[in-house]
Amino acid sequence: MATVMVFAYSCSKDTDKDTNIVLSQAEIEAVLETDEITGGIDVALFELYNNGSSTGKTMVNECYSAQYTDTGYVATFNNCVLNGTENINGTLTVTYDTDGEQGSFSASYVDFYVGEIKINGTRSYQLSTNGETGSVSFEVTSDLTVEMADGSEISDAGTRSFTLTFGDSLDSTTYSIAGTWTVVYDGNTYNVTVNAPLTSSVSCGYIAAGDMSVSKNGLTVNVDFGDSTCDNVATITYPNGVEEEITLRD
Repeated sequence: MATVMVFAYSCSKDTDKDTNIVLSQAEIEAVLETDEITGGIDVALFELYNNGSSTGKTMVNECYSAQYTDTGYVATFNNCVLNGTENINGTLTVTYDTDGEQGSFSASYVDFYVGEIKINGTRSYQLSTNGETGSVSFEVTSDLTVEMADGSEISDAGTRSFTLTFGDSLDSTTYSIAGTWTVVYDGNTYNVTVNAPLTSSVSCGYIAAGDMSVSKNGLTVNVDFGDSTCDNVATITYPNGVEEEITLRD
C-alpha cells in the first residue's frame, strides 16, 4: 500500500526559476517517509483486526502474532519483512475505539523498529469496506516521530485516506491516497495537501496519477504524477508557473 513515493529532483539551469525555492531530495523524502515505512504494518494490523477479538484468542503466523483481549490486542513483529520493507521488530498495543464504532482502533508505537529506523507515537484507523466496488478503505490519523538511522528526526501529524480496490490481478488492483498532513524535518515545517488522489496499480512501482501541493515556509509547489501511465516521471510547478520534470527514484 502506498509504496514507492520518494523522488529526486533533476538539475536545472533554467534562469527563470529562483533556485532559492527548490525543495531538496531529502525534504521530499521526509514529507512522504512515514507512509513508506508504515504501509506494510497498516495492512498487517488490518488483517489482525479482521481475525476477531475474543478474550484469550491468539493469532500467529511466520511474521507476527497477536494476543487478543476485550479491549484490543498486542501485536508482536518478529524480525520479519513486509512488502519489501527492512526487518520489522517490536510490539504494538492496539486499542479498540471505546465508543464502539466498528472498524476503529489505535496503535501505540514505543521504540518500534523498521530496520534501523525507530518509531514512536500513535496511528489511529477507521476501516470501511464497499462490496459493490470490491474495495477497502483506511482513514489513518498519525502523530508519529520517526528517528532515521543517521539520527535525523521526522515528525508527522495529519490524516490520510487509503483505498485499495481489488481486481482480477495485481495489474487491475489499485490503490489511492488522499488527505492533508504536516511534517517537521530539519527545523522546517512542510504542509502537504493532496488535490487529486494519488493513484496507481499495486503492480506499478510508482504513483501513476494525481497531484499534491507541498508548502514550506510560505512557498507552495505542485507535484503532478501524470495520466495513469506507469512511469517514473512527474512534473513540479513552481509559484512563478515554471514547470520542471522530475524523475522518480528507482
